[in-house]
Amino acid sequence: MTKTELKEFLDDKVIQYNTPSFIESDPIQIPHQFLLKEDIEISAFLTATIAWGNRKSIIKNASTMMDLLGNSPYDFVLNHKLHHLDNIEHFVHRTFNTSDFKYFITALKHIYKNHGGLENVFSKNATSNSTQESIHKFKKIFFEIPHAQRTQKHISDPLNGSAAKRINMFLRWMVRNDKTGVDFGIWNSLSPAQLSCPLDVHSGNVARKLGLLTKKQNDAKALTELDENLRKMDKLDPVKYDFALFGLGVFEKF
Repeated sequence: MTKTELKEFLDDKVIQYNTPSFIESDPIQIPHQFLLKEDIEISAFLTATIAWGNRKSIIKNASTMMDLLGNSPYDFVLNHKLHHLDNIEHFVHRTFNTSDFKYFITALKHIYKNHGGLENVFSKNATSNSTQESIHKFKKIFFEIPHAQRTQKHISDPLNGSAAKRINMFLRWMVRNDKTGVDFGIWNSLSPAQLSCPLDVHSGNVARKLGLLTKKQNDAKALTELDENLRKMDKLDPVKYDFALFGLGVFEKF
């Protein structure tokens, strides 16, 4: 395909997959259960944190997380006492366990009490065309209170070579708002132009087949290459193509 044909092909796939029906089988359905901004962003952050592996398992375990938070994640995070965490037992999603979950609740309370919330932390450290520095700074703030060393692995750092797929996906959910009803667009302090594509095995494989990615590893360098090529097709909303790449990979086995 020529560059024009490739853009037209991917634009059509975005239209095909960026629809409300996408929500039915995707973890984004968890934050769609809420209306309050803080409930949406906290549930989205926790869901994105465990978004690896089987999608049905992700959705099931993210629903369990919300149940454990009384289906009022912001109220629980902001107002919980130490003894409330005792009720959270036996939660596990792959390598994310009960102690990790308890720390995330504690760290989120710290973020909202002392740093103005998730949006404030991410937005004030972003650059004009990237959120990768802000993800790095976010991780530092998230772990600035006492924590177990093992829990740090659940927040990726793009400045340490990671593609940070799950946080980039979370940011897509929060920032994009194209009126299709999938992404929320509740963070106005960041723009879609600053976002990076959530690069995983599916989007990476499709991107390579389409000539958008030459690097073999799904790491930070690959993400930079993919971002550059997606921005050539749409510099204002490059991550809309995540729907096309993911849809081609997961639903069409492209």
